[in-house]
Amino acid sequence: MKAVTFEKSIERLEEIIEELESGEFPLEDSLKKYEEGLKLAQYCKLKLEEARKKVETLAKEKDGKYSKKKFDPTDGKEVLQ
Repeated sequence: MKAVTFEKSIERLEEIIEELESGEFPLEDSLKKYEEGLKLAQYCKLKLEEARKKVETLAKEKDGKYSKKKFDPTDGKEVLQ
């Protein structure tokens, strides 16, 4: 797969979904589009995971100062799935 941006990958994935939902393609073409969509979805998931790992939040310490803290989506909050 060519190096593309996350945003372009999402756009293409949305196009593929619309094309598949239209039902206008023969089975073989639909399967190729589906496989392309899976690869794009995996790529996007990887990029989101990489971004999540890089995110840092500012945490207020007891002394009133702020420090950087790695993002933890489960840190004291219920995570919706």
